[in-house]
Order: sequence, then structure tokens, then C-alpha cells
Amino acid sequence: MSAGPNKILILDDDARVAKLLKRYLERESYEVELGGSVAEAREIMGRWTPDLLILDLMLPDGNGLALARELKAEQDLAIIILSGKQDVIDRIVGLEVGADDYITKPFDERELLARVRSVLRRVHTMPAPRETEHADEELLGFEGWVCDTRTHELFDPDGKPVVLTSYEFQLLVTFVTRPNRVLSRDEILEAVAGRRWNPFDRSIDVLVGKLRKKLEADVTRPALVKTIRGSGYKFTGVVEKLPRHPQQLAAGGR
Repeated sequence: MSAGPNKILILDDDARVAKLLKRYLERESYEVELGGSVAEAREIMGRWTPDLLILDLMLPDGNGLALARELKAEQDLAIIILSGKQDVIDRIVGLEVGADDYITKPFDERELLARVRSVLRRVHTMPAPRETEHADEELLGFEGWVCDTRTHELFDPDGKPVVLTSYEFQLLVTFVTRPNRVLSRDEILEAVAGRRWNPFDRSIDVLVGKLRKKLEADVTRPALVKTIRGSGYKFTGVVEKLPRHPQQLAAGGR
């Protein structure tokens, strides 16, 4: 998060709507930049780092959902989708790619401001991820993957390292140390960040979605995280503790 006023990038090809929203948010002490295309978004973000992206789905040179997915994979960026599409499927897909909220046009400025504040508040108050509680620093294997809790590294079945954020790694450790057990969002958030979950907090669903994309990038491999409707999530992989040898660290923990 940036110091000083929160920085917001509005990406919408409707210049009239974007300018009105920019003036409104600037009156509320936010620092705001405007873009009208994917190319402009890339240019702006190359020189300026926003805390929040307000994103329209219909862009002249690309798909807003694809852009949201790419940005969420690259960095920890809060995203609110602002779209004229009111179909529930579009809303669900938008949230599943990692957006933190979805607002349909036309919108009330006061409601949008409340949503902006809520999303930024969640991002600001998300505490640092907890260190793994496993003092013996295990080397854990599951379905060909290797998770090294000592070095905080993950290797795929081909032995290639997979880059995880601190939150993603702690979520993975939470899953692999509790295999085949349904974990509620309360339990997951307590294990990952040491705080309670509330029904309006989508941080866990977003985090699970990001980890899933990395674990399930190869569709030929089995899905490892299962959604249990109304309950939470379950890690379905078979987990085993691997012996640790000095040469394993040099060879990717294997």
C-alpha cells in the first residue's frame, strides 16, 4: 500500500463517466488517474502504482476480465469491476477471477464510495501472514508436488519452482497440514492471518482462487482444492512427510 492518499486508477472507455467519478473521488482526497484501454492501463501502471483499480469490462483493445486475471496474478492489487453488464453470471465470473467487488451501472456515487472504502479497508487491515507453526520444518509431498516449510518453497511435479506470495504459501501450508478436512473460512483466515472472517469479506475466496490457479495451471493434473458449498474448502491431495537430505535443497527439495 502506498503512503499518503490512496491511489486509484479508473479504467473506463466512457470518458464522461470516468471524469465524473474522478472528480468525485478526488473530493474525497483520493489520488486518481484515468485510462481508457488496456494499453493505457499498462502505460500508467508502468510509472505509477495504484492501490485500487476500478475496471470496466468493455474495453476497446481487450477484455476487462482477462486484464483483472492477469493483474491479480502479477501483484496484490485491489480491483472493483464497474460494468453495465448486470447478468449474474458476469458478476460471478468477475469475482472468481479475483475482483474484490462488482458494481453495475448506473450506480450511486455514495454507494461506490462506500464500496471503495470497504475494499481499501480490507486490504489495509489484512495483517501480515503468520509464520508456519510447524517448528520441525517439514518437507511435505502431495501428488508429485513438494512443499518445503523451511525455505518457503514449492516445486511442481516436474521439479520446477512455483512462486507463491507469503499469504499463498501460508494458505498452502494450512491445507497440506490438514488434508481431507473441510476448513471453514473462519479457520482458514485464523490460520493464515490470525483474524476472524465476516460474511462480507472475500479475501479468503480471492486467496484460494489465486492459489488454485497455480496448483491447477496444468489441467491434466488432478484438482487439489475442492469447494464445499456452504462450508468452506477441502484439500483433497494425498500428503506425506518426506525425508530431508542435504542434497535435496540443491535439487529443489526432492
